[in-house]
Amino acid sequence: MVYFLVSFFVATVVTLLVIHSSHSHAHLSADLDLSGPQKFHASPVPRVGGVGMFAGLLCCVAVAAVSAKPDWKFGATLLICGLPAFLAGLIEDLTKRVSPAKRLAATAVSAALGCWLLDATIARTDVPGVDWLISFAAGAWIFTIFTVAGVANSVNIIDGFNGLSSMCVCLMLLVFAYVAYQVGDVPLALWALAGVGAALGFFVWNFPAGLIFLGDGGAYFLGFYLAEIGILLIGRNPEVSPLFPLMVCIYPVFETLFSMYRRQVIRAVSPGLPDGIHLHSLIYRRLMRWAIGARDARALTRRNSMTAPYLWMLCLSSLLPALAFWDSTPLIAACMLVFGATYIVLYQRIVRFKTPKWLVIRR
Repeated sequence: MVYFLVSFFVATVVTLLVIHSSHSHAHLSADLDLSGPQKFHASPVPRVGGVGMFAGLLCCVAVAAVSAKPDWKFGATLLICGLPAFLAGLIEDLTKRVSPAKRLAATAVSAALGCWLLDATIARTDVPGVDWLISFAAGAWIFTIFTVAGVANSVNIIDGFNGLSSMCVCLMLLVFAYVAYQVGDVPLALWALAGVGAALGFFVWNFPAGLIFLGDGGAYFLGFYLAEIGILLIGRNPEVSPLFPLMVCIYPVFETLFSMYRRQVIRAVSPGLPDGIHLHSLIYRRLMRWAIGARDARALTRRNSMTAPYLWMLCLSSLLPALAFWDSTPLIAACMLVFGATYIVLYQRIVRFKTPKWLVIRR
């Protein structure tokens, strides 16, 4: 628990300091655009929450090194690999001038560093054809880099409401930690818990009041960290199903793939353009009916914070079967199909104004 407590305490304190000093750096760090399709806050808010999380994990590495823990080098290498993704996102948070393509490229560099320094490469999937492709070193690297960048981008995409992405990543890392402990991979379990502590240190200031936002630096780094832990888990422990990490991350990944399909095929627009009809946006607009028309900051913040728990439950609906069937590829594959069908039905019901009444909150 030392890893968890150190990262949590440092992340909490550093994030608080960032919030209290926001008057001096708001011209750089604050989200000043209140008019975008996914902007729901009523006043400018710092969007550099990743700073506190990275600081928490960095201090965790320092404590492990001072205590002569044998796995401190692993934690340090993991942070070094994640630096390009974190810095590219942080620069975007401060300058608003780093394009999505450049952020994805930086995340791909982080993934490549993970392949090189940590041997975090996907070597098996139990999917015919894909396993043949990744049997070659180049194919494995390309597939791994694409996967890590995709997961990091998916975490960024669901980062639309107070506490949504940070709590989902916390839950996912907890599942990874549990399974890693079950198979005897204690170092990986400890660093997964360190990630949980860092994310929770940010969460306590982000939910429900939204005093600080994750930002691209925080979202891309969290997504990278999550993907690397999952890849290392199946790479170091052959008894774990290779589809298990995908099942754990299926909510943000499926949200991303479905959004790309919806934009490219149905709406015939660029899949990279932001829009306001993600599932979390629809829940905000059509299930929180008690606050429709409200304009004061208190009502907007409360409406925002009441949206995330819906998606936490959706995330849990994939994590529970992942916990139950972590060593069975056929059962996990079946659960993934069920999740995808459930997501599509739920989305269609909400977008067509046929939401089940028990899901709607009215005045």
